[in-house]
Amino acid sequence: MQKEISEEELAERIAILKRFRELLEQQRKKFQEYLNMLELQENKITEEDTASIVAHSNLEEQIVSGINSLQKVIVPMQRLYESVNARTGDAYKTADSEPIVKLQGELSNLRTQVLAQNEKNQQLLKKRMVELRKEILSIKNPYKSNQSVYAEQAKTGSLVHIDA
Repeated sequence: MQKEISEEELAERIAILKRFRELLEQQRKKFQEYLNMLELQENKITEEDTASIVAHSNLEEQIVSGINSLQKVIVPMQRLYESVNARTGDAYKTADSEPIVKLQGELSNLRTQVLAQNEKNQQLLKKRMVELRKEILSIKNPYKSNQSVYAEQAKTGSLVHIDA
């Protein structure tokens, strides 16, 4: 049973759908960017390039912040999209609605890949930290047992006995 919808409702649904698709595409782009950054970070960890690791960490914070802000917009937009579809019983589909399902699937896959890569990088960093701690503990300080020239010297005799 197909429901007839007004031109105004049709235009509203199409506008919602297009905006929702744009937001999902932006999020997909951000996730892809994040995944690429994590892969580069993995290389820098194995190369032990600490300056690059710090730079990647800062970039990672910015990308994650961007993903979170997009997610704050996407969730209400998705609810709106679902409520509009619920009003008409999903009887009306546009050609634009097909890519939404595909985009959501791609986002889910990207999210899984990002989490896996992030976990891999964390394990590499933990391993490297353990190695560095062992290295630091194994360093021998050549001055450890030497007494500082500025330290108080042990008092020895200060009186001199002279027999004449």
